[in-house]
Amino acid sequence: QVQLVESGGGLVQPGGSLRLSCAASGSIFSLYAMGWYRQAPGKQRELVAFITPGGSTNYVDSVKGRFTISRDNAKNTVYLQMNSLKPEDAAVYYCNQGQRIGDLPGPSGYWGQGTQVTVSS
Repeated sequence: QVQLVESGGGLVQPGGSLRLSCAASGSIFSLYAMGWYRQAPGKQRELVAFITPGGSTNYVDSVKGRFTISRDNAKNTVYLQMNSLKPEDAAVYYCNQGQRIGDLPGPSGYWGQGTQVTVSS
């Protein structure tokens, strides 16, 4: 059974940084694409970034140049380094694993419980 546990959320001032972590278990982590989604109140959940097993990355335009997704296969962990945070980045951030080997992260995949990121002065 796949389990994803996020951590690292919190309150940060605009312009600040946070690093989110997602620890995975129950699968051969290195074989799966991993992603980070976020959902703000009243908005749809959106894919922020994903990373393939080979290390290729992709970002939504609004975070390019500010966020970096990475993975440590030895620790079964995916990270999201968030810099230059803006109030509009505030949301619950969810870790996601593709459902099957070769799948990109998506709604049919596995989800963590989410971690709250608040950006406010």
